[in-house]
Amino acid sequence: MQQCHTALCLSVYILTFVLGFPANILAFYTFCKKLREKAQPIDILLLNLTISDLLFLLFLPFKMQEVLNEMIWNLPDALCPLSGFIFYLTIYTSTFFLTAISVERYLGVAFPIQHSLKRRPVYAIGASIFFWVFSFIHLSIVFIIPLIGGNGPIPKDTTNETNSGNTTTLSDVVTVERKNVCYENFTDQQLEVLLPVRLELCIVLFCVPLLISCFCYINFIRILLSLQHINRRKRLRAIGMALGTLVVFALCFGPYNVSHIVGFIQGRSPLWRDKALLCSTFNACLDPFIFYFSSSAMRGSVSSVLQGVKRGLPRRLVSCMVCRLPAVLKISSSHSNNSNSDKDKERKQESTSAI
Repeated sequence: MQQCHTALCLSVYILTFVLGFPANILAFYTFCKKLREKAQPIDILLLNLTISDLLFLLFLPFKMQEVLNEMIWNLPDALCPLSGFIFYLTIYTSTFFLTAISVERYLGVAFPIQHSLKRRPVYAIGASIFFWVFSFIHLSIVFIIPLIGGNGPIPKDTTNETNSGNTTTLSDVVTVERKNVCYENFTDQQLEVLLPVRLELCIVLFCVPLLISCFCYINFIRILLSLQHINRRKRLRAIGMALGTLVVFALCFGPYNVSHIVGFIQGRSPLWRDKALLCSTFNACLDPFIFYFSSSAMRGSVSSVLQGVKRGLPRRLVSCMVCRLPAVLKISSSHSNNSNSDKDKERKQESTSAI
């Protein structure tokens, strides 16, 4: 069974949740407001990416609890496949929506006139529905695998004698252990189905989207560099967005999908697979940076929040100072009274000594 280092995994999960949840809530509010005003295909794709991240973050506390319990699952059994399904589903829906955003950006600069004439929000809605359904069908393997050969082959010549004289077979021990962990300790029958499916997920849901994104963003950058009439600041921001998205795509999802290839070759899940999954976790708090560079509405929301914080902070300081002023005055008056009484005592002592 894979053992995720408690301090490492818990730190990554907490950091991702603390940074990602408020940022994605702000993004969700921004894109919903933008769609009510004027729906654009890019905003629909970004909204779906935000929903994917929020689903991931909502189920992340279950992973935290699992890590705290040393990977032992003591929550209701029904939550195990559901949390695993949502966890893996949102990873691959994110790759699809990041790829769709790259295609939208590339078409906008490569074929500006034709793309603007054929640009319809309904196309983005249709693509989003397809991505969700396609990923849902592929990731349904999470519900199917536990139903395949649950106990699996167990060595027959191994038994343990208990103190009471009862015999406990290794099959009973492994069966109990499998019931106490979530989506781990697969049998040989389960691995025969799971490993090829993981390889297919890597190729179809990661490698193909990555190649499409690389093609779109490399040509996107090449075209932007040749267009000198575009404002330099806007051009650099768009290039930064493209490069940042590719880096996030490769670093967050690459290690986890490489583990699928290694697992297929070795015939078992790699021991470092849980560490690779941590990289995918970071994506939920890195996507808001992509939103910031991709959407002017998101940049406006961030600036509004920052201005509100700047305006609210001085007011709070002033109100705190006003609230504390009477206490300060009271303390200072008591200090002055004490100092006056001390001076009177000194004067009396001086007069008595003079007499």
